[in-house]
Amino acid sequence: MTGSGLPTMPKQHPTTPDGRYFVVRGRLWRMSNPNLPAADRARFVSDLMTARRAVAQARRAGDPAAEARAHAAVDEAKHALGERGPAWWPDEAPDLNRHMARTTPYADWFASLGP
Repeated sequence: MTGSGLPTMPKQHPTTPDGRYFVVRGRLWRMSNPNLPAADRARFVSDLMTARRAVAQARRAGDPAAEARAHAAVDEAKHALGERGPAWWPDEAPDLNRHMARTTPYADWFASLGP
């Protein structure tokens, strides 16, 4: 909480200079495609959140079939957002999703962030 009694915003994860990845605990995670129209992005994010809630609900219910369907819906939404599947950038740069930043071409940039 801030002094005003309002909750503080969580610290954002660093984003690579080219905007392709964000970093969590040293690992690169692919960003959503920034070229998606706003209405599509909103729909896909809504679909993703609905699917994530369905995963949690299926786990609580102990329903493996429902959980598998919910995981498939998460995957579908992440593909639609560009976070999975073919890389959304136009050049031939490799997809480094889930790689440790220190072992990629982003190593110097990541080291410059400090501890």
